[in-house]
Amino acid sequence: MSTTSGNGAVNYRNGTHRSSLRTQPSTSGAQKPSLKSKSVLRKSSPAALGGGGSKSGGGADAGVPGRVRVAVRLRPRNGEELIADADFADCVELQPELKRLKLRKNNWDTDTFEFDEVLTEYASQKRVYEVVAKPVVEGVLDGYNGTIMAYGQTGTGKTYTLGQLGEEDVADRGIMVRAMEDILAEVSLETNSISVSYMQLYMETVQDLLDPSNDNIAIVEDPKSGDVSLPGATLVEIRDQQSFLELLQLGEAHRFAANTKLNTESSRSHAILMVNVRRSVKSSDSNGNSHMTNSLKPPVVRKGKLVVVDLAGSERINKSGSEGHTLEEAKSINLSLSALGKCINALAENSSHVPFRDSKLTRLLRDSFGGTARTSLVITIGPSPRHRGETTSTIMFGQRAMKVENMVKLKEEFDYKSLSRRLEVQLDNLIEENERQQKAFVDEVERITVEAHNQIAEAESRYANALEEEKQRYQNDYMESIKKLEENWSKNQKKLAAERLALGEKNGLDITSNGNRSIAPALEEVSELKKLLQKESQSKMAAEEEVNRLKQQLTELKKVEVSGNSEIMRLHKMLENETQQKEKLEGEIATLHSQLLQLSLTADETRRNLEQHGSEKTSGALRLPQIQDPGNAEKPPVARLFEQVGLQKILSLLEADDADVRIHAVKVVANLAAEEANQQQIVEAGGLTSLLMLLKNTEDETIHRVAAGAIANLAMNETNQELIMDQGGIGLLASTAANAEDPQTLRMVAGAIANLCGNDKLQTKLRSEGGIAALLGMVRCGHPDVLAQVARGIANFAKCESRASTQGTKRGKSLLIEDGALSWIVQNAKTETAAIRRHIELALCHLAQHEGNAKEMVKEGAIWELVRISRDCSREDIRSLAHRTLTSSPTFLTELRRLRVDIR
Repeated sequence: MSTTSGNGAVNYRNGTHRSSLRTQPSTSGAQKPSLKSKSVLRKSSPAALGGGGSKSGGGADAGVPGRVRVAVRLRPRNGEELIADADFADCVELQPELKRLKLRKNNWDTDTFEFDEVLTEYASQKRVYEVVAKPVVEGVLDGYNGTIMAYGQTGTGKTYTLGQLGEEDVADRGIMVRAMEDILAEVSLETNSISVSYMQLYMETVQDLLDPSNDNIAIVEDPKSGDVSLPGATLVEIRDQQSFLELLQLGEAHRFAANTKLNTESSRSHAILMVNVRRSVKSSDSNGNSHMTNSLKPPVVRKGKLVVVDLAGSERINKSGSEGHTLEEAKSINLSLSALGKCINALAENSSHVPFRDSKLTRLLRDSFGGTARTSLVITIGPSPRHRGETTSTIMFGQRAMKVENMVKLKEEFDYKSLSRRLEVQLDNLIEENERQQKAFVDEVERITVEAHNQIAEAESRYANALEEEKQRYQNDYMESIKKLEENWSKNQKKLAAERLALGEKNGLDITSNGNRSIAPALEEVSELKKLLQKESQSKMAAEEEVNRLKQQLTELKKVEVSGNSEIMRLHKMLENETQQKEKLEGEIATLHSQLLQLSLTADETRRNLEQHGSEKTSGALRLPQIQDPGNAEKPPVARLFEQVGLQKILSLLEADDADVRIHAVKVVANLAAEEANQQQIVEAGGLTSLLMLLKNTEDETIHRVAAGAIANLAMNETNQELIMDQGGIGLLASTAANAEDPQTLRMVAGAIANLCGNDKLQTKLRSEGGIAALLGMVRCGHPDVLAQVARGIANFAKCESRASTQGTKRGKSLLIEDGALSWIVQNAKTETAAIRRHIELALCHLAQHEGNAKEMVKEGAIWELVRISRDCSREDIRSLAHRTLTSSPTFLTELRRLRVDIR
């Protein structure tokens, strides 16, 4: 929220707080009763601002009383007040050391009020954060809900206190930026998560500042717990401080503001920033339980939610000069602030009925006032005596708010899903290990069997060789024996013949013929006997050899049998051991299954008991905290379908013959693609390829529209952008745009191409494949939503070109100018649609930063639009960029001097 510009101190939205005064920290003293004139007001307990009782004791079900803490901050005089009120004293006098504020009714009468903290005009942004917001942020990190809210007249510095980004001076950072810095410093993003939603309440409608098309978000109340949630709001995961700053810049760009007599840029809506912090708590095992028991203990998760509310300023119509639509906005703002005041009055007076449902603002702040959150309120006032009435109203609002008591509760629960996933992983590991051991056992048995066969074959071979050698030796011995016998027999025959011859000569017998006739039968008989003897000897030796062979074979077989029996016994023992291990593993697996089932049943029973009996104890000494998670509600149908059917089955339906089936399937994929967590799975499963094929092969307009929307969601990721380009996605999108007539289809296609235009690596390819031509071709539709996406794509493309030119990688004239986009940009620069005009102004500024485009822009008349933007643009960053571009370009300076236009 900015104040009227002048020579004094000035507060700019997302700009710098400039003041010639030095920062003087206020001192804190003991709490004392506040006074109003002569009457004594209520006492407040001495505690740090934003506190609310001890964190221990009572658990999550038993709340701790915590009063709403209120600080007052005085804005310094602005330039107009320094001149108009020069002869008048400030209407307020601050006593920070006593935490008091004196309001001058006139020169002799004052009212005295006491607050939890009094911040002078010299108080730094750091000081304001430490006393107002830091205790609430610390409570959120510990698992409590917290609210920080700014209330006051328009132009008193509410937005400066809460939402200042500190881009030019880091000392000017507001509460939102400093709170996220502390949260990121304390939260480990590897195991925990931070998510942010940014909305505005405008004319009694909740609108998403991160997605302007989502302009009517429903407020959902839990009928049992009374918790309020906004399931339709965009939820963004925060990974670093820079991404959060970009998110705030995006939200501020979409927030409604107007120029009034009291404020040149008055917020016309209530801004609401919701920061959800999910942290895992490490529980210590003091009883010495086993590792199995520890692994079955569910982790504890604490969920804290920080709500930062920048209320629109209260104003009097006769002073603000509002008229027309601005007047209607002022009426809506005053009605919602009035409803908030009524609720605080009812809570301060302990009324039996609190009218929370009179306004959407009070419904959203139900937990902040009289609920379970720690609430810190900073009221902002001005020093001018002309606005004494508004200042008095603001002070009284803060005084009533100090009487409101909240019941602070710890948001803590057991993470059964995480435990279930961990047990499933352990179960899978045990099954895999069992399968590996079984495979190793089978392989070992096969190896031992092969070795036994090899040993038996080797033994048989050795036995056969030894048997052959022994047979050969016996044969040799036999032949030698036969030879010796034949020699002896021959000698004996000769000796016998000689003896007979000698005997015949002695007897005078003629033995020559008769001797031969008588000896021949004897010789034949001897020969026959010799043959029979030889055969008997051979038979005897063969029988002996066969007996010996059989004996040896029997001995070897007995040895092999003994060795085989021992090996079989060893294998039997190994098999018994493996069987026992398998039975043990199966028992452990069955135990894990039963324990997992018991945990699930216990969780269900605990939830039912908590729903029925509040803080009733469950089993033994175990006491589960109340689970207050909006995710406990029934899952959306698409999420249930995703879990029950599976992504592959859903993607397969994209190729179904039935057109209705394809339409329903692509709608499911589009809804899944809207969640960032599902996008990688969709791309890896081939969902992106299937969506592109639908654009190519179908003619149904509905399928084209939904598929293009899903591709636009996937195109938010840089890796997916390159995949879309590699698969010819830009050509298919351009073809779809050329054939489409439905404005919503064109809006989806334009949004997808606009996302691709923001990738520096794809500029040349995007243009060569018809992306820029397709964007410019869609302006034929004339629908504001389509034109807004076209303008966004052109602004993204121009920004990438400007960055490439600054880095020295871009030469020559802009591709946008070559394709004829400049004339359309100039023609629509003054359009009444804010979204289109903002993107076109950015595109002009980025194109003008490259000197190579200057002559064409002068020729097309774009220089006049740059001059207008540098003077009249509602956004200071765009206004400054246009002025810097005009003053840094030689071509523009020459033309402005020729036209005698002064831009100083």
